[in-house]
Amino acid sequence: MSTAEIPPEQAQIPVINVSQIDTETADRLVDAAARFGFIFVELESTNIDYNSVQHMFQLSKKFFSSPRAEKEKCAISENNKGWSSILSETLDPEHQTRGDFKEALNFGEFKDGRAQQPLPDSLVEDESTLNDFFASCHNLCVRLLQLFAMGLKIDEEAGGKDWFSSRHDQSGPSGSILRLLHYPIIPSDANYVPGKDIRAGAHSDYGSITLLFQRPGQEGLEILDKGWQPAPVHPESVDKSRPPPILVNIGDLLSYWTGGYLKSTVHRVVVPPTASISGEDRYSMAFFCHPVDTTLLVPVPSAFLREKGKKRGAMEVDLESKGKVITAAQHLKGRLAATYGWKK
Repeated sequence: MSTAEIPPEQAQIPVINVSQIDTETADRLVDAAARFGFIFVELESTNIDYNSVQHMFQLSKKFFSSPRAEKEKCAISENNKGWSSILSETLDPEHQTRGDFKEALNFGEFKDGRAQQPLPDSLVEDESTLNDFFASCHNLCVRLLQLFAMGLKIDEEAGGKDWFSSRHDQSGPSGSILRLLHYPIIPSDANYVPGKDIRAGAHSDYGSITLLFQRPGQEGLEILDKGWQPAPVHPESVDKSRPPPILVNIGDLLSYWTGGYLKSTVHRVVVPPTASISGEDRYSMAFFCHPVDTTLLVPVPSAFLREKGKKRGAMEVDLESKGKVITAAQHLKGRLAATYGWKK
């Protein structure tokens, strides 16, 4: 086997049980986030039930198999809610010659159990299920944010373990999104060019943290760390008889907020070498957690971070060059404009 044929080594992502909110768990999370930007969280250690994950995948399949005319009724707009069609999204505009081979449906926040956007006909009867899953994902993110605050040793007088979570408390609108993703079989006549065309272009996520739910046997995610490394659905330390763990990654906003200490890692989705172009459709779900829109992205009040401040993060550069603090909404708006071509 030539060097070119040797498959890349899988990304070595730590697996963490988050059933306890304690110092040991917090320190492990922060260490993994600072080193890798990605962490596997054991599903059984969270508030999310595997049956609800499987049910959500069933709803995802139901929507994506519906007629295009139904999907177009809830097309995505500048509020980042709704359906985006295949090739309409370009996550890596600098290197991609055309859009991503995927479609997605974005749900924003629910209010009093009701969606604040038009629901597709196929999912109207499932509004309560969607609301419950969105709430469960948000609650898990709050737990993780408390652990990150503990691990970063945020000053107690400034809010301690609740410093991040209080800014994600749903007291106002935010950019948080529950996204259903469908990567269809690439047709043989699609003129697909491996290495150039991509299921989801290289990118980092925009918000605080992301929860990714994957299905067994549907690999494709790759993480950039001294080259592209495949991220397993089931890491070697997790028995395949157990549910796949949730893959958590740090977003640009939380990295920016911590002066670059927590790592927002570039990743992409490809057709894995083991799958032919005529393989099977891939489904995943992501929950993108964002602070309340009006949150000011001021430096995190942490002596720990001040001591670790060897790297100059984007926040310090912005504050020095522009002399102003931006809000969470302004941060997100800039990123979405580049992705969907909404600039100018």
